[in-house]
Amino acid sequence: MGWASGDCEDFAIAKYFTLLAAGVSAEHMRLVYVRARIGGPAGVSQAHMVLAYYAHPETEPLILDNLIDEIRPASRRSDLTPVFSFNTEGLWQGVGAVSAGDPVARLSRWREVLLKAAQEGFLP
Repeated sequence: MGWASGDCEDFAIAKYFTLLAAGVSAEHMRLVYVRARIGGPAGVSQAHMVLAYYAHPETEPLILDNLIDEIRPASRRSDLTPVFSFNTEGLWQGVGAVSAGDPVARLSRWREVLLKAAQEGFLP
């Protein structure tokens, strides 16, 4: 895979670790697995991942997505339906506040990403 390629997970994870490196706390970000409607209301629904940024825990998140060129608040992304969200600190059903368990224990691919990130010096 070259520098000019990657899927939505790659882009969302790259944004997450870039913002962590820039000093943004993990508690302000969640990787969100969504169902995305492609092609308008009658379009096809597909699995997709975005990064949500929360200025404060109770505020509406901004959505960083590689499908569109601008950052929009979640309320302006009616094409996305959250399924679950996670970060280095937790796992949640949808984007709610109720924990769905330990993301490292429940998400083997995320566990692998975190291990590699720690080996490369992106995490303590």
